[in-house]
Amino acid sequence: MHDTDEFARMPASPSSAEQSCVSEMLDHFDEQREVTYRGERYRVRDNGGVWRYARTGARRRKFDEVWTFGLPDKQKGYLVLSDHVVHRIVASAFHGECPSPGHVVDHIDTNRHNNRPENLRWVTRLENILLNPITRARIEFAYGSLEAFFANPGAHQIGNWDWMRTVTKEEAAQSLARLRQWAAEGKAPTGGALGDWLFKSKRSDAADASQPPPPIDIASLTPGAVQRRWRTPTEFPACPAVANERSLDAYLTRLTPGVVFARNRHGESTIVEAGREPSGALSVICATESGVKDWSHARIYVENGKLYHESGGTFFTLKGAQKAHLTALGIEFDPALYESIDDYA
Repeated sequence: MHDTDEFARMPASPSSAEQSCVSEMLDHFDEQREVTYRGERYRVRDNGGVWRYARTGARRRKFDEVWTFGLPDKQKGYLVLSDHVVHRIVASAFHGECPSPGHVVDHIDTNRHNNRPENLRWVTRLENILLNPITRARIEFAYGSLEAFFANPGAHQIGNWDWMRTVTKEEAAQSLARLRQWAAEGKAPTGGALGDWLFKSKRSDAADASQPPPPIDIASLTPGAVQRRWRTPTEFPACPAVANERSLDAYLTRLTPGVVFARNRHGESTIVEAGREPSGALSVICATESGVKDWSHARIYVENGKLYHESGGTFFTLKGAQKAHLTALGIEFDPALYESIDDYA
């Protein structure tokens, strides 16, 4: 049965060039360990390669005692060896046994062919969605929001395995940086296949460097207000019409709990708490009622004759937003009292 599974999952006729590339990557590693996983003994390298011991007294299988990254499972996109997924073997070798039956392995860069230990971590299924910004961005792009995903997880097919590939340490770092940038910007890459964009050459990077970076400031829907690191055009109903230091004093008196601070096409956020930073800028915590990240932080200050509203991020918990707020106000606090899921997101 195992032999049949292995042949069924083999890719069709890899070229000699592809075989040579894979063989070269298998030989590049810094550390090798041994592990027993589901009754099978393996050697495991920190490049994601595995070497399965032959079974005593049993017929030798095709992939016994040879180094391999595994074979692609077309249904789920993972690399497998017989009925064992390679990422769980690697995670067991480098990160210890699975903590509980409810834990899964998170591919941090979402590339299911990148089984390098630094790309893997044991998480619960919920953490796999909430703690990985790249996974969240892929879900939100497919569903429109996390709320829509949780309401009907099977509504859309997120899986697209064509771009995934085994990578070198340098390619892993490069593609992770690009995916994190994509997740932060909230826009799908354009101009070719996803794999071409992720793994493009340094020459292409140099061409990108010649292009101006996207602006971090945009005009608000409120006259005289500017948004910094805040992409969605937004109205600030309590914002004064004139921008000067006295305006910040007036603004602060208006930012009382329950007052609408910001309004845009996604909805409204209301003030929870506001205060004055040592620099004179204002710091605010808001309730956003997004259904997922229900708390946000922002800073307000005068610059170039305008009132700037800078996003300080969104948070799963009030404690996460409070930490950002207290830090901005320069108030000392015990981090243990404000520990939350946001510390790991």
